[in-house]
Amino acid sequence: MTHIVFQPLHPDVAPPVRATAHSAGYDLSAYLTGRTVRVFCDGVASDRPVETRDGQTVLVLRAGERALVPLGFRARLPEGIEAQVRPRSGTSLKTDIVIANAPGTIDADYPEEWCVPVRHGGTRELVITHGERIAQMVLARHEVLAFTPGEVKPTTERAGGFGSTGR
Repeated sequence: MTHIVFQPLHPDVAPPVRATAHSAGYDLSAYLTGRTVRVFCDGVASDRPVETRDGQTVLVLRAGERALVPLGFRARLPEGIEAQVRPRSGTSLKTDIVIANAPGTIDADYPEEWCVPVRHGGTRELVITHGERIAQMVLARHEVLAFTPGEVKPTTERAGGFGSTGR
């Protein structure tokens, strides 16, 4: 069995888990305690302190803002595996969290803390709570292939590009 090397950056961080034995995705939870979060507004980045509301640590985003929500760990994927970061279906329906580049890719050689790039897609303030499951990752194998110069000829009668199979 191939493994993912998991390095928690805080004592209370657990590895991502699948909700059921048949779940394809591993839930990713925000780790907000005791830190600032990189927030982007109109292309300008700033570090925003988290807040405490009703005894919970939260990140508050205004409409249109983006943030790199930290997960509190580093991980090393096996060679030939990528982690695809995607929305969780329930989160997408119940909140205004949008995964900014879904699906995003985390490469096997990425050495830093894992984060989820989110965008606030609503109009009221968006509150992300410490420990909240904000995204999921699906592991996928990928191939590394070389490009070879040559002529590309049609292999079918298809032509026309975008929308061409719908005619």
